[in-house]
Amino acid sequence: MKFQKPTFIADSGADAQEAIKIIQKEYLGFDESEADVIVALGGDGFMLDVLNDFQRLELPVYGINQGTVGFLMNQASEGNLIEKLNLAEESVIHPLKMSATKLDGSIEEALAINEVSLLRGCSQAAKIRVLVDDLVRLKELVCDGILVSTPAGSTAYNYSAHGPILPIGSNILALTAMNSFRPRRWRGALIPEIAKIGLHVLDPEKRSVSAFADSKEVTNVKSVKIQSENQISYRLLFDPGHGLQERILREQFL
Repeated sequence: MKFQKPTFIADSGADAQEAIKIIQKEYLGFDESEADVIVALGGDGFMLDVLNDFQRLELPVYGINQGTVGFLMNQASEGNLIEKLNLAEESVIHPLKMSATKLDGSIEEALAINEVSLLRGCSQAAKIRVLVDDLVRLKELVCDGILVSTPAGSTAYNYSAHGPILPIGSNILALTAMNSFRPRRWRGALIPEIAKIGLHVLDPEKRSVSAFADSKEVTNVKSVKIQSENQISYRLLFDPGHGLQERILREQFL
């Protein structure tokens, strides 16, 4: 069998804590230094944290849903967990790298599995200049915000903002505007995964903007650089027939 040494990690919520107690009574858990697979119990937000926090181990992660959505998780069910791990399909995804420059000149970097987003931080609309590979593509976008989404994240915040769903392996990023005022109703664009995207905040002192790499916030930014970080891989395990590619395809026909 491929996987025989799981390490178990659970969210702090009551459901996840109760579930991990049951699992630990039935299965032997291993320290992360010995493990060959991670079993994560929680919701999608917890899964994002686990992928980031344990990326250094380069281990596949099998999620068991104990949250409300669970797009990145498998449904909780009784049965032979070790057998499920060894029958699972693996999906490999890559994050975005965000480099945000603040008004004071400091730079903060972070990785995002779903999306990097810019959101206005005051009552006035944000004004943002959009560059792709150092070429100005949009001189001024007046909006509530803008985001860059990976295929894995395209069914999340991006989809709620009316952005396109992207197939896994499409090598495309979605650039999606939120409530674009000018250009009127501009939705966004599809960008090659290898491109470098620059978002420059116009008049940032008056029209404050925050940047988010998934849930990590950087306030008072004046510019953000975004690109795919293909040197980093996250390995997700899904039950047969319920892999990430199938889930994203199915989402378009709901």
